[in-house]
Amino acid sequence: MSRTNKIAVLSDIHGNYIALKRCVDYALDKGINIFVFLGDYVGDLAYPQKTMNMLYDLAGQYECYFIKGNKENYWLHYRKNGEQGWKDMDSTTGTLLYTYRNLTDRDLHCFSTLKHVQAIEFEGLPILTACHGSPEKVNGTLLPNDARTLEIIEKDANEYILCGHTHIQQKFVHFRNVVLNPGSVGMPLGSDGKAQFMILYGENGSWQEQFVSLEYNVSDVIVDLKETGLGKAASFWYKITINSLHTGRKSQSHGSVLGRAMDLCKQKYGLCVWPKIPEEFWEKAYYEIINEDEIL
Repeated sequence: MSRTNKIAVLSDIHGNYIALKRCVDYALDKGINIFVFLGDYVGDLAYPQKTMNMLYDLAGQYECYFIKGNKENYWLHYRKNGEQGWKDMDSTTGTLLYTYRNLTDRDLHCFSTLKHVQAIEFEGLPILTACHGSPEKVNGTLLPNDARTLEIIEKDANEYILCGHTHIQQKFVHFRNVVLNPGSVGMPLGSDGKAQFMILYGENGSWQEQFVSLEYNVSDVIVDLKETGLGKAASFWYKITINSLHTGRKSQSHGSVLGRAMDLCKQKYGLCVWPKIPEEFWEKAYYEIINEDEIL
C-alpha cells in the first residue's frame, strides 16, 4: 500500500512509442509518478522494442503496475504452440508475426509474469480493480447497459474497475460500481486520432477521473510503419492502421473490417476460422468500409 493523490492510467499502446512518450511526458509535467498500464503494450505498429524499452525505463524510475492484455497472450500462446499458424504476406497475422520476431526473451518472460487482473491499493482510497478486458476474461469487454457486464461488475468486491481493450474512453456507474476506461494510447477510437489516457485524483476518500486526449506527431508513426515493410507483410491490416491513426473512427476499425471479412468468408465457404481468412475477403471488406479518398 502506498500514499498518493494522483496516478496515470494508460492502456492499449500497441507499439506506438511516440504517442506513449507524449502521454508520459504530459503526466510527468503534472507531477505524476505512479503509472498503471492495462495491457496490449505492442502489436500493430513499428519497432516494438522502442516501446518495451520505454516501459522498462519507466518501471525502473517510477512506481508502475502492469496488467496482461490479450496481445500479450497472443505472443505467449504462439511460442507455447511451437510458433505455428502465422505467416508473412497475410493481413490476419503478418503484423503479429512481425511483432513476435522483434520481441526478446526478456519481453516474453515479462509478459508471462503479468496477471490479467490485479487489486491496486493506495492508502486512504478505494481499492482499484485493474484489468484489460474484464475481471473475468482478458479479452472480455465491459459495456454500459449490457446484462453480462452488469453481472460481472456486481461480483467485484471493489468499487472502482479500470479496464481497456475497447480503445474508447468511457465511464459508467452501476449502483456502487464505477467502471473507467482510459481509451487507447496508441490506437484510439472516437478521438480524431488523438492519444488518450486518464488521470485519477484521490480526494476525500474517493477517486475523481480526468480523461486526457493529446495531439501528437502521427506522421512520424506512419514513417516508421513504411520503413518496416509491413505494407507488404500485412497489406490490408496496414492500410486500416494508417486510416485509424488519422481518423480513429470506430466504424472503420480493425475489428470492424475483420468482422466483415470473416462474414464474407462464411458466406462463400460456410465456415471461417481465425486466422485462416483469405486476402480476397480482406480486400472486399476493406473497400466496403473504408473510402481511401478520405484518408489524409
